[in-house]
Amino acid sequence: MNITIRQLQCFREVMRTGSISEAARTMQRTQPAISNMISTLEEELRIKLFERQRGRLVRKPEAHYFLEETEQILERLSKTSRTMKEIAGLAQGRLRIACMPAAGNHLIPQLVADFVRDKPKVDVSMMMQTSSIIEEWVASQQYDVGLAETPPPNRALSIQSFDLKCVCALRNDDPLAQRDFLTAMDMSGAPLATLHEEHPNYQLTRQAFKKQGAKLKQRFELRSFRPALKLVEEGLCYCICDPMTANGYLKSTGNQAKLVFKRFEPEIILSVSILTPAHRPASLLAKNFTNLLLDELKQLTDQFQ
Repeated sequence: MNITIRQLQCFREVMRTGSISEAARTMQRTQPAISNMISTLEEELRIKLFERQRGRLVRKPEAHYFLEETEQILERLSKTSRTMKEIAGLAQGRLRIACMPAAGNHLIPQLVADFVRDKPKVDVSMMMQTSSIIEEWVASQQYDVGLAETPPPNRALSIQSFDLKCVCALRNDDPLAQRDFLTAMDMSGAPLATLHEEHPNYQLTRQAFKKQGAKLKQRFELRSFRPALKLVEEGLCYCICDPMTANGYLKSTGNQAKLVFKRFEPEIILSVSILTPAHRPASLLAKNFTNLLLDELKQLTDQFQ
């Protein structure tokens, strides 16, 4: 069946006005054009919808039934058109984001808040997980965007990587807080809060201390850096953490910040990546949020230089 939207619109207008001429005037078409569309519609349906009686157009019962169906179809099309325009304008849709804990405390929630503030019809699924699970989620297209520690090459993933230089967290009243940067020798023998010993960051920290012949004293072993900063605030230790955690702390505490963050040498690099599915085109929402995240990470690489 080759019924067109224009035929349905024409039929609806004829039913509303009860006249070919009135329908033609409303739709800004000629009467022969309207008559032809009604005739071809009846041919497609194989049923007469109207009869001529004494020069008047009479609606048959079948026309009233078909009008109900037509109204539903055109309303559905209209609603779909509005929805697609909203999607194109980033005003509607769903965005699925997965992120590592370091980004889940502040960076990603703040970006999401900024992104959807003027988009009340945009829904967001935001999950924190380990980097290996985020990799699986995005590769299997369960999530639109992921932020995780850089994975090995994977054909199912598009990967944009960033090398973030870790910084040393210390109290702002610590004598070392006056230094422009700190070294492993400055931290030699000092109590540290670190990630668990299997984590790459801990391994790189050990290498940095070994390189300078400094003693690494792990007092607190944690799964993420954010709780470590509380221990630093209490004067119990130092912490060499990623800049996402440092940036989140400074933005959330503002003028009340008890800690400062200093550049650390030798450099300890945390390589993170924005992950997106390689075999599925990104939605406009996902593209725009990814660009926002991209800009934020670029700024973050320069913040603690």
